[in-house]
Amino acid sequence: MKNDTSMAKFVLLGFSNYTDTNLILFVVFLCIYVITVLGNVLIIIVINVNPALHTPMYFFLRNLSFLEVCYTSVTLPKMLANLLSEDKTISFAGCAVQMYFFLFFAVTECFLLASMAYDRYSAICNPLRYTAIMDKRVCIQLAMSSWICGILVALGHTTFVFTLPFCGSHLINHFFCEIQPVLKLVCRDTYWNEIQIIVAAAFVLMMPFMLILVSYICIISTILKMQSAEGRRRAFSTCSSHLIVVTLFYGSALIMYVRPKSSFSPDVTKLLSLFYSVVTPILNPIIYSLRNKEVKDALRKTGTQKVINKFEMFHRRALKRIKGLEYMPYSYRLKEFSLFIFRKIK
Repeated sequence: MKNDTSMAKFVLLGFSNYTDTNLILFVVFLCIYVITVLGNVLIIIVINVNPALHTPMYFFLRNLSFLEVCYTSVTLPKMLANLLSEDKTISFAGCAVQMYFFLFFAVTECFLLASMAYDRYSAICNPLRYTAIMDKRVCIQLAMSSWICGILVALGHTTFVFTLPFCGSHLINHFFCEIQPVLKLVCRDTYWNEIQIIVAAAFVLMMPFMLILVSYICIISTILKMQSAEGRRRAFSTCSSHLIVVTLFYGSALIMYVRPKSSFSPDVTKLLSLFYSVVTPILNPIIYSLRNKEVKDALRKTGTQKVINKFEMFHRRALKRIKGLEYMPYSYRLKEFSLFIFRKIK
């Protein structure tokens, strides 16, 4: 049986049950999207401009922040457009592309979080060998492996779903092309297809999750053996942000994917999808900035340093305009510089 090509489009119903609140939802999700992008971009910039943060932990955090920007950009712009438009259609190819990139970034995040857990394990359980274990080459290999796994898994899942026969209704009761709502449009019985997807999702989610779990068992065991209470506190503080992010992401993703499709109503499914596709990305920069002293210090320094740099740049330009002052005593230069500023203001 072949796909019905007479209707080459799907319709994303999204939040059609709440049409009276479309404008409110648009404003809320637009704010969430802007904050998510700005927050994660800010973390990337802060890590790049602060040499103190050029460590394996922040290398992975930079990758995670970039990933979150891409992750939300797959679903939110289309959802925002649909909230204001009566045309909520998406082409067959567009739906496939959206599903591919959503799965690509989601699976990459799964494996990237596992890489971050291994980094914390190496730092706490093997502190003397940490720099040798987590050198630049290993960090790049772990990050590249995460991205490659995302590409392969997303390609397999998307190809599997979109080679199935679609016919009849083209209404997707969701705000983006997620696997399970799209499967409901398949012409034949999808029970075994659904079982295959659950098994594949369980493998993809559980394999990195088990690596994270083993890492944290070793980390907690090492922390509990530390004699110093301050040492235990500092060791745990370096892991707490990552542990919170893992709990939020994996908790919602496991509930969403490792279950039969009839377990929840469509509204509950949308709520769960919102949590791990929209809420978690906006929480990540907040969690890592509020609970991480190094990031907070870097944010403060970056803000202060920008003001200092701008002042120094303006100072140099002002001095260049006042010929001959470079060779004058500092007190005389300060006096003339003040007069220059006064004249500019005036």
